[in-house]
Amino acid sequence: MGRYTVRRLIQMVFVFFGVTLIIYAAVWALPGDPIRALSGNRPMSESTINSLREQFHLNDPFYMQYFTYIGNLMRGDLGTDFNGRSVAQQMGSRWPVTINLALTALLFEAVIGIALGTIAAVRGKITDYVILFFSIGIISLPVFVLAYMGQILLGVKAGIFPVSGIGNGWMSYILPGFILATTGMASVARLVRSSVLENLKADYTRTAHAKGLSNFRVLTRHVLRNSLVPAVTFLAIDLGYLMGGAIVIEGVFNLPGIGQLLFRATAAQEGAVVVGVASLLVLIFLLTNLLVDLLYGVLDPRIRYE
Repeated sequence: MGRYTVRRLIQMVFVFFGVTLIIYAAVWALPGDPIRALSGNRPMSESTINSLREQFHLNDPFYMQYFTYIGNLMRGDLGTDFNGRSVAQQMGSRWPVTINLALTALLFEAVIGIALGTIAAVRGKITDYVILFFSIGIISLPVFVLAYMGQILLGVKAGIFPVSGIGNGWMSYILPGFILATTGMASVARLVRSSVLENLKADYTRTAHAKGLSNFRVLTRHVLRNSLVPAVTFLAIDLGYLMGGAIVIEGVFNLPGIGQLLFRATAAQEGAVVVGVASLLVLIFLLTNLLVDLLYGVLDPRIRYE
């Protein structure tokens, strides 16, 4: 296990720097001049523009800009945007919103997805078909369509949930968190259904029944535990997607989170902000993948690492 962990950590380092290089290159290649865009309709003098370009190293070659950024990043310095505001401070004030939203969505995915998948596997064909139809329908709908439908039906007309901002505490995250979780929830349900059906036919299940264990005990203590491996893998990977993919949801529900910051920074060509946010999202994605790999041995004793 120790050697496996070390190998994965080394792989993570290469993946992290490779992804940040690609993101930095994409931001660097965006058309337009972000310094000139700062002045809007009131153009700056050429001396001011040149001074700002020197300050933010925009006149350096691409590789020099990247190595300068990585050097600062290794010291914990995420830099500043073109208005002199600290990127770390901007992210620090917005991370709690995105984390709350992502964890709310992940909770919906885990609880409802696993429950629906298990019910579909053990309750017969009619229930199975209904849940399968529901899953396919949810996956087929774009998330922004679900978001607007949820706002109109459950927020505006029914008045059950707030439809904008975070002024209502934890209630502000329930509706956007559920909408964000819908696609993942359907995927988890399908994964659990297939895995439970497979494990119900396994030899250890027949042995457990032969020992006189009840159907409920066999399902919860043996079948479901082994069936959670693919679902846990998906949930761990999806946590990174939830945090990075919250841009649409945060936009629709006007949540001041990382997704909203990333969208505005991309539009303004704020390279330091975009790469800083993306780098931390990549790091979270890699760490959650490592964690789920290490948890495999706990969920399924048949899995061993050298």
